[in-house]
Amino acid sequence: MADSDNGAAIMEFLSLSDLAILAVICIGSSVAAVLWLSPRRPPAPQIRASALTSDMVFLFDGVDLIDATTAGHRMLESGKDPADWTTLRRKLMQNFPGFPADPDDIRIKGRILIPAIDTKLAKDAICEWIDGIARVELRKNRAETDTAFSPELEILRVAMDSAPYPVWRADAQGNVHWCNAAYAALASRIHGKGSDTTTSLFKLTQDAQDKGLKRRVSIPDPTCDKKLWYDVTVVEQPEGFLCYAVDINAVVDAEIAQRNFVQTLAKTFAQLSIGLAIFDRNRQLALFNPALIDLTSLPADFLSARPNLLTFFDRLRDRSMMPEPKNYRSWRDRMTGLVEAAAVGNYQETWTLPSGSVYSVSGRPHPDGAVAFLFEDITAEITLTRRFRSELELGQSVMDTLDDAIVVFSPDGALAFSNEAYNQMWEVDPDRSFAQVTVVDATRSWQDRCIATPLWGEIRDFVDSRENRAGWWAEAHRRTGDMLVCTIHPIPSGATMVSFRRQRDTPSKGPPGQKTLAGDV
Repeated sequence: MADSDNGAAIMEFLSLSDLAILAVICIGSSVAAVLWLSPRRPPAPQIRASALTSDMVFLFDGVDLIDATTAGHRMLESGKDPADWTTLRRKLMQNFPGFPADPDDIRIKGRILIPAIDTKLAKDAICEWIDGIARVELRKNRAETDTAFSPELEILRVAMDSAPYPVWRADAQGNVHWCNAAYAALASRIHGKGSDTTTSLFKLTQDAQDKGLKRRVSIPDPTCDKKLWYDVTVVEQPEGFLCYAVDINAVVDAEIAQRNFVQTLAKTFAQLSIGLAIFDRNRQLALFNPALIDLTSLPADFLSARPNLLTFFDRLRDRSMMPEPKNYRSWRDRMTGLVEAAAVGNYQETWTLPSGSVYSVSGRPHPDGAVAFLFEDITAEITLTRRFRSELELGQSVMDTLDDAIVVFSPDGALAFSNEAYNQMWEVDPDRSFAQVTVVDATRSWQDRCIATPLWGEIRDFVDSRENRAGWWAEAHRRTGDMLVCTIHPIPSGATMVSFRRQRDTPSKGPPGQKTLAGDV
């Protein structure tokens, strides 16, 4: 009986235990179901930033920073103000312009790799989505850490960093997403170290981006208060543009120096009285001065239109500003010969115009195959020369009518003038002699036809002397028996005139047969 009671008690205890266990299991299942269905995210401490890497690592729950490495906290300066996604993005945008604006971008893509805009940093920003947590890591790029990385790509990276000219990649809005070391150095020079490199230094027009054209672009340089000039070439890419800038400051400086030099020449040419017309290698008028307009009467708008050489001379002919050709058909051939002669510097002509003016026209070769023509009005000079020649001819005619034989010697002893009576008396013609006749030659001719006398040596000494020059006369006897009265007159400027008169015309100054003063000059 007792055993049966004990067994019943045991069975009752086991039933209560089972019920209790079953109740516990049911309660636990209900709690688990409630926790499973709850929308609250699991706690993040399962991922620890400091345990992953020694580089900068940041963990975000949404936009809130939940953990970071020591280097990451130092960069964010988390001790001052609470850091969030906006704080990190503001810190990274300068070097990582492609950093996402919202963590949802990472959730959608799963993983995003953003290289640094400055290749010298050699860093990448890696954004990953792990169990609802946005993980951001800044680490050395693959080329720096992976020894198995493609050597060709490494060569390309080193080549771009070593390039002496700026190279960068921009999006459609012109924002810079990548640049080489030369571009980063230029950005630091223009905007200072630590400045935002995402904004392009070069303001390119939309036309240049669309068509991939090369443009000459300038940027101000605050260090020297001048502009820096570059030739920028834009190459279209699927996600933007790849841009190359070549330094052309030396070219621009040379162009400015050339322009200033041309302006200086133009100002100088403007003051010349000689007309200047320079035709380039294509035989088009490239430069002219105001004197050309005055001399040729060609309108300024015609010259400014840069006519070719034949059109220029055609217009001169139409305005009677060049000699009228006898045969117009051969005139073009003559112009061709004129250009060829000018190209070697052999063209020189004097144009007598219908108006009576006289122009001296010369052609000279110019650098780079150009030709320069010079027009000079020599009317006054020609008129003066003609008048002087006419006066000389008049004087010669007057002297030829005299009976006395007259000869004039210049200060250096050369025979400068003789009249017809002198030529007949001594049977000479100095004008037909190719060699210069001197006083020595003349006195030898006189001595051959006269009886010996010291008179001829005295005349030579008198012509060569420069002091105490007083006029005098003396007699000489010709071998034919005639007696000559020789008169020596000093002339201003050092010249000497010698005249011969036959004895039948007795001189009025002193008796014949003795040396007498003929008066001072």
